[in-house]
Amino acid sequence: MSTAIYSHPDCKRHEMGDWHPESPARLQAIEDQLILARLDGLLESRSAPLCDEAELARNHTANAIAIVRDHVPEPGEYYPIDGDTSLNHYSWQAALRAAGAAVAATDAVIAGEISNAFCAVRPPGHHARPKEPMGFCLFNNVAIAVRRALDVHGLERVAIIDFDVHHGNGTAESFRADPRVLMASFYRHPFYPYCDPEPITATQVNVPVPAYSGGDVIRKLVQDQWLPALHAFQPQMIFFSAGFDAHRDDDMGGLALVEADYAWMTQQIMAVARQYAQGRIVSCLEGGYDLSSLGRSVVAHLKVLAELD
Repeated sequence: MSTAIYSHPDCKRHEMGDWHPESPARLQAIEDQLILARLDGLLESRSAPLCDEAELARNHTANAIAIVRDHVPEPGEYYPIDGDTSLNHYSWQAALRAAGAAVAATDAVIAGEISNAFCAVRPPGHHARPKEPMGFCLFNNVAIAVRRALDVHGLERVAIIDFDVHHGNGTAESFRADPRVLMASFYRHPFYPYCDPEPITATQVNVPVPAYSGGDVIRKLVQDQWLPALHAFQPQMIFFSAGFDAHRDDDMGGLALVEADYAWMTQQIMAVARQYAQGRIVSCLEGGYDLSSLGRSVVAHLKVLAELD
Protein backbone atom coordinates (compact mmCIF):
# COMPACT_ATOMS: atom_id res chain seq x y z
CA MET A 1 0.00 0.00 0.00
CA SER A 2 1.23 3.51 -0.69
CA THR A 3 0.56 7.22 -0.83
CA ALA A 4 -0.29 8.48 -4.31
CA ILE A 5 -0.01 11.98 -5.73
CA TYR A 6 -2.60 12.88 -8.34
CA SER A 7 -1.85 15.72 -10.74
CA HIS A 8 -1.86 16.63 -14.43
CA PRO A 9 -0.05 19.15 -16.69
CA ASP A 10 -3.44 20.69 -17.55
CA CYS A 11 -3.57 22.10 -14.01
CA LYS A 12 -0.62 24.35 -14.87
CA ARG A 13 -2.30 25.72 -17.99
CA HIS A 14 -5.06 27.50 -16.08
CA GLU A 15 -3.92 30.98 -15.10
CA MET A 16 -5.57 34.30 -14.35
CA GLY A 17 -2.83 36.76 -15.29
CA ASP A 18 0.84 37.21 -14.43
CA TRP A 19 -0.11 39.26 -11.37
CA HIS A 20 -2.35 36.61 -9.85
CA PRO A 21 -1.03 34.73 -6.77
CA GLU A 22 -2.97 31.56 -7.63
CA SER A 23 -0.51 30.71 -10.38
CA PRO A 24 0.94 27.65 -12.13
CA ALA A 25 4.17 28.29 -10.22
CA ARG A 26 2.46 26.88 -7.13
CA LEU A 27 2.47 23.36 -8.54
CA GLN A 28 6.01 23.73 -9.79
CA ALA A 29 7.12 24.80 -6.31
CA ILE A 30 5.59 21.65 -4.85
CA GLU A 31 7.27 19.46 -7.44
CA ASP A 32 10.63 21.12 -6.80
CA GLN A 33 10.39 20.63 -3.04
CA LEU A 34 9.41 16.98 -3.45
CA ILE A 35 12.57 16.46 -5.49
CA LEU A 36 14.72 18.34 -2.96
CA ALA A 37 13.26 16.22 -0.16
CA ARG A 38 13.84 13.08 -2.26
CA LEU A 39 10.20 12.13 -1.95
CA ASP A 40 9.37 12.07 -5.65
CA GLY A 41 10.60 8.50 -6.04
CA LEU A 42 8.92 7.26 -2.87
CA LEU A 43 5.37 8.31 -3.73
CA GLU A 44 3.23 6.86 -6.47
CA SER A 45 2.45 9.36 -9.22
CA ARG A 46 -0.97 9.10 -10.84
CA SER A 47 -2.47 11.13 -13.68
CA ALA A 48 -5.67 13.01 -12.85
CA PRO A 49 -8.50 12.01 -15.20
CA LEU A 50 -11.13 14.39 -16.50
CA CYS A 51 -14.14 14.59 -14.21
CA ASP A 52 -17.47 13.67 -15.73
CA GLU A 53 -20.05 16.47 -15.64
CA ALA A 54 -22.42 14.15 -13.80
CA GLU A 55 -19.92 14.08 -10.93
CA LEU A 56 -19.78 17.88 -10.86
CA ALA A 57 -23.57 17.90 -10.72
CA ARG A 58 -23.55 15.94 -7.46
CA ASN A 59 -22.54 19.21 -5.77
CA HIS A 60 -23.12 22.01 -8.28
CA THR A 61 -26.13 23.35 -10.12
CA ALA A 62 -26.35 23.24 -13.90
CA ASN A 63 -25.84 27.01 -13.96
CA ALA A 64 -22.68 26.82 -11.85
CA ILE A 65 -21.23 24.29 -14.27
CA ALA A 66 -22.29 26.35 -17.29
CA ILE A 67 -20.60 29.48 -15.94
CA VAL A 68 -17.27 27.73 -16.45
CA ARG A 69 -18.00 25.42 -19.39
CA ASP A 70 -19.75 28.00 -21.58
CA HIS A 71 -17.44 30.98 -21.05
CA VAL A 72 -14.03 29.62 -21.98
CA PRO A 73 -12.32 32.51 -23.80
CA GLU A 74 -10.05 32.43 -26.80
CA PRO A 75 -6.31 31.90 -26.20
CA GLY A 76 -4.72 34.99 -24.65
CA GLU A 77 -8.03 36.31 -23.31
CA TYR A 78 -9.70 36.14 -19.89
CA TYR A 79 -13.32 35.85 -18.82
CA PRO A 80 -13.94 37.48 -15.41
CA ILE A 81 -16.15 35.64 -12.91
CA ASP A 82 -15.53 37.95 -9.97
CA GLY A 83 -12.85 40.41 -8.89
CA ASP A 84 -10.53 37.58 -7.86
CA THR A 85 -11.41 34.85 -10.32
CA SER A 86 -11.28 34.51 -14.08
CA LEU A 87 -11.07 31.90 -16.82
CA ASN A 88 -8.51 31.44 -19.53
CA HIS A 89 -8.65 29.12 -22.52
CA TYR A 90 -7.57 26.11 -20.43
CA SER A 91 -9.58 26.68 -17.24
CA TRP A 92 -12.42 24.28 -18.00
CA GLN A 93 -9.97 21.47 -18.72
CA ALA A 94 -7.93 22.24 -15.60
CA ALA A 95 -11.06 22.35 -13.44
CA LEU A 96 -12.14 18.95 -14.75
CA ARG A 97 -8.69 17.55 -13.94
CA ALA A 98 -8.76 19.00 -10.41
CA ALA A 99 -12.16 17.53 -9.63
CA GLY A 100 -11.26 14.34 -11.49
CA ALA A 101 -8.18 13.87 -9.30
CA ALA A 102 -10.29 14.08 -6.14
CA VAL A 103 -12.86 11.60 -7.50
CA ALA A 104 -10.23 9.15 -8.75
CA ALA A 105 -8.31 9.35 -5.47
CA THR A 106 -11.51 8.65 -3.56
CA ASP A 107 -12.24 5.59 -5.67
CA ALA A 108 -8.69 4.27 -5.32
CA VAL A 109 -8.51 4.75 -1.55
CA ILE A 110 -11.90 3.13 -0.96
CA ALA A 111 -10.94 0.23 -3.27
CA GLY A 112 -7.80 -0.31 -1.19
CA GLU A 113 -5.44 0.30 -4.12
CA ILE A 114 -3.58 2.95 -2.09
CA SER A 115 -3.52 3.94 1.56
CA ASN A 116 -4.14 7.64 0.99
CA ALA A 117 -3.69 10.32 -1.63
CA PHE A 118 -2.70 13.94 -2.15
CA CYS A 119 -4.16 15.84 -5.11
CA ALA A 120 -1.64 18.44 -6.30
CA VAL A 121 -4.17 20.28 -8.42
CA ARG A 122 -5.46 23.70 -9.27
CA PRO A 123 -7.78 25.55 -9.45
CA PRO A 124 -8.55 25.05 -5.76
CA GLY A 125 -12.09 24.46 -4.61
CA HIS A 126 -13.28 25.25 -1.09
CA HIS A 127 -14.80 28.66 -1.88
CA ALA A 128 -16.81 27.32 -4.83
CA ARG A 129 -20.45 27.38 -3.78
CA PRO A 130 -23.05 24.94 -5.11
CA LYS A 131 -24.52 27.73 -7.24
CA GLU A 132 -21.42 29.68 -8.33
CA PRO A 133 -17.63 29.78 -8.52
CA MET A 134 -15.79 32.32 -6.37
CA GLY A 135 -12.51 33.18 -4.69
CA PHE A 136 -10.00 31.55 -7.09
CA CYS A 137 -12.20 28.40 -7.08
CA LEU A 138 -14.27 27.01 -9.97
CA PHE A 139 -15.63 23.71 -8.64
CA ASN A 140 -15.44 22.38 -5.09
CA ASN A 141 -13.08 19.44 -5.55
CA VAL A 142 -13.39 18.10 -2.01
CA ALA A 143 -17.18 18.46 -1.91
CA ILE A 144 -17.52 16.60 -5.21
CA ALA A 145 -15.31 13.79 -3.88
CA VAL A 146 -17.25 13.61 -0.63
CA ARG A 147 -20.49 13.29 -2.60
CA ARG A 148 -18.86 10.43 -4.51
CA ALA A 149 -17.94 8.66 -1.27
CA LEU A 150 -21.46 9.06 0.08
CA ASP A 151 -23.64 8.58 -2.97
CA VAL A 152 -21.65 6.02 -4.99
CA HIS A 153 -19.67 4.12 -2.37
CA GLY A 154 -22.38 4.26 0.28
CA LEU A 155 -20.34 5.63 3.16
CA GLU A 156 -22.49 6.93 6.00
CA ARG A 157 -20.12 9.33 7.77
CA VAL A 158 -17.40 11.42 6.14
CA ALA A 159 -15.28 14.17 7.70
CA ILE A 160 -13.66 17.18 6.06
CA ILE A 161 -10.68 18.89 7.71
CA ASP A 162 -9.97 22.35 6.27
CA PHE A 163 -6.78 24.05 7.49
CA ASP A 164 -6.67 26.83 4.88
CA VAL A 165 -6.40 30.33 6.35
CA HIS A 166 -9.70 31.27 4.68
CA HIS A 167 -13.07 29.86 5.65
CA GLY A 168 -14.21 27.14 3.26
CA ASN A 169 -17.57 28.77 2.79
CA GLY A 170 -18.48 26.74 -0.28
CA THR A 171 -17.82 23.47 1.52
CA ALA A 172 -19.74 24.57 4.61
CA GLU A 173 -22.69 25.59 2.45
CA SER A 174 -22.61 22.29 0.59
CA PHE A 175 -22.97 20.18 3.73
CA ARG A 176 -24.52 22.42 6.36
CA ALA A 177 -27.76 20.42 6.35
CA ASP A 178 -26.19 17.00 5.75
CA PRO A 179 -25.79 14.96 8.97
CA ARG A 180 -23.52 12.50 7.13
CA VAL A 181 -20.71 15.07 6.88
CA LEU A 182 -18.62 16.64 9.63
CA MET A 183 -16.63 19.73 8.66
CA ALA A 184 -13.90 20.93 11.03
CA SER A 185 -11.78 23.97 10.30
CA PHE A 186 -10.08 27.05 11.62
CA TYR A 187 -9.95 30.29 9.71
CA ARG A 188 -8.72 33.82 10.24
CA HIS A 189 -11.54 36.20 11.15
CA PRO A 190 -12.38 38.79 10.03
CA PHE A 191 -10.96 37.89 6.62
CA TYR A 192 -12.05 36.80 3.16
CA PRO A 193 -14.72 35.59 2.40
CA TYR A 194 -16.03 37.75 5.29
CA CYS A 195 -18.56 35.25 6.58
CA ASP A 196 -20.07 35.79 9.99
CA PRO A 197 -19.04 32.98 12.36
CA GLU A 198 -21.74 30.36 12.68
CA PRO A 199 -22.68 28.33 15.76
CA ILE A 200 -20.50 25.30 16.32
CA THR A 201 -22.57 22.13 16.08
CA ALA A 202 -21.90 18.40 16.12
CA THR A 203 -21.16 18.48 12.38
CA GLN A 204 -19.94 22.05 11.80
CA VAL A 205 -16.85 22.80 13.89
CA ASN A 206 -15.54 25.86 12.04
CA VAL A 207 -13.57 27.98 14.48
CA PRO A 208 -12.57 31.60 13.81
CA VAL A 209 -9.15 32.74 15.06
CA PRO A 210 -7.61 36.23 15.15
CA ALA A 211 -4.80 37.43 12.92
CA TYR A 212 -1.27 36.37 13.88
CA SER A 213 -2.45 33.23 15.70
CA GLY A 214 0.33 30.66 15.81
CA GLY A 215 0.75 26.96 16.26
CA ASP A 216 0.02 27.04 19.99
CA VAL A 217 -3.47 28.44 19.34
CA ILE A 218 -4.20 26.02 16.52
CA ARG A 219 -2.95 22.93 18.35
CA LYS A 220 -5.13 23.74 21.37
CA LEU A 221 -8.11 24.28 19.06
CA VAL A 222 -7.52 20.91 17.39
CA GLN A 223 -7.25 19.12 20.73
CA ASP A 224 -10.17 20.87 22.40
CA GLN A 225 -12.64 21.11 19.52
CA TRP A 226 -11.75 19.10 16.43
CA LEU A 227 -10.69 15.84 18.04
CA PRO A 228 -13.67 15.45 20.40
CA ALA A 229 -16.04 16.09 17.49
CA LEU A 230 -14.22 13.59 15.28
CA HIS A 231 -14.24 10.89 17.95
CA ALA A 232 -17.94 11.42 18.56
CA PHE A 233 -18.67 11.31 14.81
CA GLN A 234 -16.44 8.29 13.99
CA PRO A 235 -15.90 9.08 10.29
CA GLN A 236 -15.50 6.29 7.77
CA MET A 237 -13.27 8.47 5.56
CA ILE A 238 -11.51 11.80 5.96
CA PHE A 239 -10.77 14.51 3.41
CA PHE A 240 -8.33 17.38 3.83
CA SER A 241 -8.90 20.76 2.24
CA ALA A 242 -5.18 21.37 2.47
CA GLY A 243 -4.44 25.07 2.20
CA PHE A 244 -1.01 26.18 3.38
CA ASP A 245 -1.57 29.94 3.44
CA ALA A 246 -1.72 30.06 7.25
CA HIS A 247 2.09 29.70 7.21
CA ARG A 248 3.94 32.58 8.84
CA ASP A 249 5.87 33.25 5.61
CA ASP A 250 2.70 33.68 3.55
CA ASP A 251 2.01 37.41 3.47
CA MET A 252 -1.51 36.87 2.14
CA GLY A 253 -2.62 34.86 5.16
CA GLY A 254 -1.65 36.69 8.34
CA LEU A 255 -1.39 33.63 10.60
CA ALA A 256 1.82 32.11 11.95
CA LEU A 257 1.96 28.35 11.41
CA VAL A 258 5.14 26.51 10.43
CA GLU A 259 5.80 23.17 8.75
CA ALA A 260 5.82 21.32 12.08
CA ASP A 261 2.27 22.49 12.76
CA TYR A 262 1.01 21.02 9.48
CA ALA A 263 2.81 17.76 10.23
CA TRP A 264 1.32 17.66 13.73
CA MET A 265 -2.23 18.28 12.48
CA THR A 266 -1.79 15.57 9.87
CA GLN A 267 -0.61 13.15 12.55
CA GLN A 268 -3.65 13.85 14.72
CA ILE A 269 -6.07 13.30 11.85
CA MET A 270 -4.26 10.17 10.65
CA ALA A 271 -4.70 8.68 14.11
CA VAL A 272 -8.45 9.28 13.88
CA ALA A 273 -8.52 7.81 10.37
CA ARG A 274 -6.72 4.68 11.55
CA GLN A 275 -9.15 4.27 14.44
CA TYR A 276 -12.43 4.68 12.56
CA ALA A 277 -11.80 4.91 8.79
CA GLN A 278 -9.33 2.14 7.91
CA GLY A 279 -6.79 4.94 7.42
CA ARG A 280 -8.68 6.29 4.40
CA ILE A 281 -7.65 9.88 3.61
CA VAL A 282 -7.76 12.03 0.49
CA SER A 283 -6.07 15.44 0.67
CA CYS A 284 -6.66 18.18 -1.92
CA LEU A 285 -4.56 21.31 -2.35
CA GLU A 286 -6.30 24.58 -1.60
CA GLY A 287 -4.36 27.81 -0.88
CA GLY A 288 -0.73 28.67 -0.23
CA TYR A 289 0.88 31.54 -2.11
CA ASP A 290 4.39 31.94 -0.76
CA LEU A 291 6.06 29.40 -3.03
CA SER A 292 8.84 28.28 -0.72
CA SER A 293 6.68 27.75 2.38
CA LEU A 294 3.99 26.12 0.24
CA GLY A 295 6.40 23.51 -1.09
CA ARG A 296 7.99 22.87 2.31
CA SER A 297 4.61 22.54 4.02
CA VAL A 298 3.30 20.08 1.42
CA VAL A 299 6.43 18.00 1.97
CA ALA A 300 5.77 18.00 5.74
CA HIS A 301 2.15 16.96 5.14
CA LEU A 302 3.13 14.20 2.71
CA LYS A 303 5.89 12.79 4.91
CA VAL A 304 3.28 12.11 7.56
CA LEU A 305 0.71 10.73 5.12
CA ALA A 306 3.34 8.36 3.68
CA GLU A 307 4.69 7.54 7.15
CA LEU A 308 8.16 8.70 6.14
CA ASP A 309 8.68 11.17 8.97
